[in-house]
Amino acid sequence: MAAVYLWINAVLYALLALWCTVLPTRTSQAIGFIELSSSGRSEYAVIYGGMQFGFAFLFAWAALSGNHRFGLIFSLAIYVPILLFRIVSVLRFWPVSATTLATGALEVLLTAAAIALWLRLDALD
Repeated sequence: MAAVYLWINAVLYALLALWCTVLPTRTSQAIGFIELSSSGRSEYAVIYGGMQFGFAFLFAWAALSGNHRFGLIFSLAIYVPILLFRIVSVLRFWPVSATTLATGALEVLLTAAAIALWLRLDALD
């Protein structure tokens, strides 16, 4: 079950990285960036393209190698802080777009699944 979760993350991050790399203006506007300068486009490509491809790689590696514990720790290491920052930022900057809320909802699901899978792995040890 952990491998399926890790593959879902790998695919989600690979697709998101591709989408953000191929259509940076469209995706950046969807999440609230009004306009990107040349430096902004470069930074957007690095973070929303490159780093997310890196995440996809790590999730896929953890799934393929059977290193599910690492994959779940990695998942919690990125999702818990993201979710905490998301909650604070949504409350602070309300109202926010539907895209922001949908992304947050997906992060809640992925965090909850990672916690459940982590607890299941610990129970098996």
